[in-house]
Amino acid sequence: MRRLLFISLWCLALAACNRPDTLLERVQDAGELIVVTRNGSTTYYEGPHGPTGLEYDLALQFAQHLGVRLKMVVPEDFGDILGMVERGEAHLAAAGLTITDERRKRVRFGPSYQKTTPQLVYRIGNATPRNLDDLHGTLEVLAGSSHVERLQQLRAEYPNLTWRSNNTLDTENLLALVWEQVIDYTIADSNDIAIHQRFYPELRVAFDINGPEELAWAFRSSTDSSLYDEAVTFFRELRAGGQLDELLERHYGHVQDFDYVGTRRYLAHIDQRLPEFIALFEDAATETELDWRLLAAVGYQESHWDPEARSPTGVRGLMMLTRNTMRFLGLEDRRDPEQSILGGARYLRLQKDKLPERITEPDRTWLALAAYNVGYGHLEDARVLTQKTGHDPDKWIDVKEHLPLLTQKKWYSQTRHGYARGREPVRYVENIRSYYDILVWHSERQPDTGDTPAPTFPTDLLTL
Repeated sequence: MRRLLFISLWCLALAACNRPDTLLERVQDAGELIVVTRNGSTTYYEGPHGPTGLEYDLALQFAQHLGVRLKMVVPEDFGDILGMVERGEAHLAAAGLTITDERRKRVRFGPSYQKTTPQLVYRIGNATPRNLDDLHGTLEVLAGSSHVERLQQLRAEYPNLTWRSNNTLDTENLLALVWEQVIDYTIADSNDIAIHQRFYPELRVAFDINGPEELAWAFRSSTDSSLYDEAVTFFRELRAGGQLDELLERHYGHVQDFDYVGTRRYLAHIDQRLPEFIALFEDAATETELDWRLLAAVGYQESHWDPEARSPTGVRGLMMLTRNTMRFLGLEDRRDPEQSILGGARYLRLQKDKLPERITEPDRTWLALAAYNVGYGHLEDARVLTQKTGHDPDKWIDVKEHLPLLTQKKWYSQTRHGYARGREPVRYVENIRSYYDILVWHSERQPDTGDTPAPTFPTDLLTL
């Protein structure tokens, strides 16, 4: 009997030893998570401070959750993404993929983390189409995208509907072609449009081609669900801990309120005013170890790059500093662009350095900008209120919800510095974030000639 029991246990142990590792175990043993994605502002790209994008940030956190390094892979063709997952060449796809019935036949989708709406885009100045029967020109869409699948469904309702599928350009390039009037229409997701409309302000949405759709990661359909199950746990924890909302705010919180006139004026001022001051912004950035484009964005928010600007409260100059602040910073003439820009850079650096060391980027910069506008004391009051209500005083997404409370006696009576116009720093920071994004986008598209070129923009439909 004992011998039989021993044999049984030995057989079980042998079976366990021969059991193949799960996908999750293989990923952890290899120490690397391979994620296939696509380049784009909403997914994965090289930013001023390294790789970024919502999909990259999510994938990086998942890799850290697994205790492995992240490897991002971008195929030549968007249509290859699902194939790479099916063939096991990538562990998952994080590429802003819409969940569709046809795609479900090929891959297994994880939890949804965002919703977008596919929309038909045209350029202002052309007739606004009312529906898909009202298109007068070329409709071009991304090959292999969910938009092609949706158009194929809509053909039953619009039998004369035609389009071209493009397998060489991405969504941003198709939007650019509409803006340049090379093609007449394209279809893009609402999150892509929100990002790129600031760069191509004449783009307009004609109508939705479907209701809100869910985005999710794609996994290989297999009996081995170990990596998929871990991703489900990861997203559940990410949502419960507020980190998912934080990432969505980081990438989209400042792009929702598009202002055509303001954006077009800004692009004109980049052309007409900024070149005179770029070298000064670069010198000040070198001294303070800040990004010159961030300083330029602050300068635009403060004065529209007007050295003679003056506010009703007495601050003046390109960076709108008080006389006492300039004196404290060791400078004298607020109307001198060089001194004003250097003063603004030093003052922003001071706000960043005051913040607790535990606060990381980009929250550190956004909080410092709020302090630049409303004062460090009022920012600290808002952070205290944020903590009192059970939120994170080190995260801009939480602090910006509490800054407006400084206008209400119920709240500012609990603070050290009292009343403040707390809504202003929220709008101030969000504007600068958008101005900064546009400057980064523009500067990275300029040829490297050794000198900083003056940007050019079309002047049609310009409203100054």
